Amino acid sequence: MKGALTRLQTLLLTERHRLPLWLPVFIALGVLTYFQPLTEPAVWWALGGCLLAIPLLIMGWHRLEGRASGCVLLCLSLGFLAAWSENHRAPPMPELPRRAVMLTGHVQAVDMLPARVEGAPGGRRVTLSHVRFETWLDEGMAPLKRTLRIRLRDDDSLVFGPGNDLRIRALLEAPPFPVMPGARDLQREAWFGREAGTGRALGAATLVEDGGKVTATTTLERLRETIAARIAVVLPGSDGAIASTLLVGLSGGIAPKDREAFSVSGLSHLLAVAGLHLGIVMGLVVTTVRYGLASIEWTALRWPCKEIAVICGLLGGMVYVLMTGMHLPALRSLIMACLVVLALVTGRNAASMRGLAVAATVLLLTGPAVILGVPFQMSFAAVMALIAGYEVLRVPLRRLHGEGTVSRRFLVHVTTLALTSLLAGTATLPVSMAHFGEIQPFFVVANLLAVPMTALWVMPAGLLAVLLMPVHLERWALDVMGWGVDGIIWLADMVAHWPAARIAVPMTPGWGLALFLFGLCWLCLWSRTWRLLGIAPMLVGFLTPFFHSLPDVVITPDGGLIAVREGDQLLMSGQSRDAWFERRALEQAFARPVVSLPLHGETASGDLTCGEDGAAGVCVLTRGKHSVLLRVEDTTDGQTILPPEICQGMDLFVAVSPARSSCRGVPTIDRFAVWREGAVAVWMTDSGVRTLSDRQWSGDRLWVMRPGRHGVPNLPLAKEDER
Repeated sequence: MKGALTRLQTLLLTERHRLPLWLPVFIALGVLTYFQPLTEPAVWWALGGCLLAIPLLIMGWHRLEGRASGCVLLCLSLGFLAAWSENHRAPPMPELPRRAVMLTGHVQAVDMLPARVEGAPGGRRVTLSHVRFETWLDEGMAPLKRTLRIRLRDDDSLVFGPGNDLRIRALLEAPPFPVMPGARDLQREAWFGREAGTGRALGAATLVEDGGKVTATTTLERLRETIAARIAVVLPGSDGAIASTLLVGLSGGIAPKDREAFSVSGLSHLLAVAGLHLGIVMGLVVTTVRYGLASIEWTALRWPCKEIAVICGLLGGMVYVLMTGMHLPALRSLIMACLVVLALVTGRNAASMRGLAVAATVLLLTGPAVILGVPFQMSFAAVMALIAGYEVLRVPLRRLHGEGTVSRRFLVHVTTLALTSLLAGTATLPVSMAHFGEIQPFFVVANLLAVPMTALWVMPAGLLAVLLMPVHLERWALDVMGWGVDGIIWLADMVAHWPAARIAVPMTPGWGLALFLFGLCWLCLWSRTWRLLGIAPMLVGFLTPFFHSLPDVVITPDGGLIAVREGDQLLMSGQSRDAWFERRALEQAFARPVVSLPLHGETASGDLTCGEDGAAGVCVLTRGKHSVLLRVEDTTDGQTILPPEICQGMDLFVAVSPARSSCRGVPTIDRFAVWREGAVAVWMTDSGVRTLSDRQWSGDRLWVMRPGRHGVPNLPLAKEDER
């Protein structure tokens, strides 16, 4: 044992220059630790961990084990405290009116949406803050501390923008529960996103007189929307929507078919402003400024052209991040760019992996819930793989470059593009599988052409168009940009129609994704041969969706839909207000096409039998020695009692309506049960029938709403609170 510890200490000493890179990893583990319990954890042990870490660091600073243990304990505690603080600083989820209501609110942003029917005009969605409801119950209450996103009517022609106050009659909806235990949690996303819910307008919106306060934020939003509107005049349809996405970060107007083609072909990252776009913008600014200064003899001889160019590039990158909405991947890239520019200006080597570690630390401590989202996971996984990959491939690429002939340069360029797509795509593949339920096997081919077109054609023309907008000469530059966008759309559509362009993957368990990402960190953050040990957890995490046990039956949160896994299909029946969303989510989770369950007349499909003994709307699922009775259709709201002989020998009774007196003595899941417990999943094994509700999975955390999606009532302020 002592010899093993000595060897481990020796290895760590040889990797001492890489040890700081693990600090954000342990902060992330501390954040994840906070999210695991089913009840709100106490904060005292994390405070105690911080207090204990300080003497450990002081007394053990000159020994590796003392310094390492102190840093690990401190990072775990800081991650836990950051997550606890963000959670408890969030305002409570309000109780939204259940009926149509007249409301007023301050416009934060306006998103253009694609048309619901091809050829029809698109819609608009507004994000409102400081919302007040015009009801007798809400009179005198404080405005909502969370935002509402409301889709306006497609025929609403009101002209307004960020900073205005609107009055709308709308039907609101609170964030829904997950469609099944372990599925995407929209309530948690809304909680940390400071959202109260969504809605749709029932009438035309009107402007509130003397309402609206113009701030720097609203001014920036108006500028973004003005640029997007001028782009749409020259480039209507998806061309203009994609151009607006690249230049101002407004992506709501992209047609669903084009967004689908980009997703299937592995080009979705082009529609999410991130490091690629920021690098293109900064590279163009640096190149223009440096060549401009170098072309003037006086400045070339007297001024530090390189340093001035990189500083101008950083300023241009900051403006671009502001103009595109300050999304998380762009902010991460901007933090790294600041560190690289600082290193170049001071004459030091730009340590990219350390810059990534600093960016991750800043984001995790300021908004720790980002670790659960797709942008953070995909962005950091891709960049970490690229940095580590090119650390290893730098020497082979130099050999391939040789003496720098034209053919060699072209070969290196193509090889670099392919390696970049391969490294980033492989690192983010399990993240894509976990969140989107699919694999795109041809992403390397698509990126080989799409990325150079974006960097050398689309983005330069687009930036030039923005610069020409003040003098109204942007049309010709936008036309050139549109030709490039058309080429990328054609490429995405072509690759998307190739055979096996999309491979559906079942739901990935959370621990499988975490295991893969930890293995990726092990592989990328170390520099010696033992880094290859990270391949083992990466492989296990990658394979977990294919060996993870999926439920046999799922009852959706409102009890209206029942889904049965049967062979290579997902049989589904019932009615629900959110049926379209639930069907799509379950189809992705099971990686099976949804097929309507036949109900009328005696039917049989594998282990499922419906309509026996003349019982319409009643099915029996039998697997092994166990059977589940399913009442998938009931027009009497449970008033019709099932005959006792149907319930004999059943291990579980599932009904879309209240069970009432049907199947006494048999465990029951009905509409009332899912109202209290959320969605329920059922597994039928040789040892028996096991059920798991969303309430059992999610626990009683602050972001989990009460049964029926009820929030905290909005009450008028007390007199002492009004001061």
